[in-house]
Amino acid sequence: MTSANVPVPGLDPRGPRFAAVITTVVFVVVLLTGSGWLALAQAVIFAIGAYDPRRTPYALLYRYLVAPRLAPPAEREDPAPVRFAQAVGLVFAAVAVVGYLSGATVLGVVFAAFALVAAFLNGFFGLCLGCEAYLLIRRLRTTSNA
Repeated sequence: MTSANVPVPGLDPRGPRFAAVITTVVFVVVLLTGSGWLALAQAVIFAIGAYDPRRTPYALLYRYLVAPRLAPPAEREDPAPVRFAQAVGLVFAAVAVVGYLSGATVLGVVFAAFALVAAFLNGFFGLCLGCEAYLLIRRLRTTSNA
């Protein structure tokens, strides 16, 4: 927030990385327990994030518990790639849920593992695969329209 209580546009890039670390832990637990219900809870969080990444429970934890203890971010990022990444996560989590809850456990494991790898890369290395895919798609669309 600025001094006039107007939100600063864009996302603090540390917030999505914080969320990705929590998501990594969630998918490790999903894989260890085979819990389709926990995968479903994560899918709901991804659905919220696909709408607005600032409104997920993980983003709220970051905003109210973590961010006040940190210096302001040096830069902000466009929320559109993060929303796209959350939508991709939603698809992977939804397929994992279907797999686990329908008894197609291998399907659940494979898609939970895909989601785990993506969350891990973002949380621990800052490499958001969904964000990179979003940017690539935008570049391809711009190139094809030129």
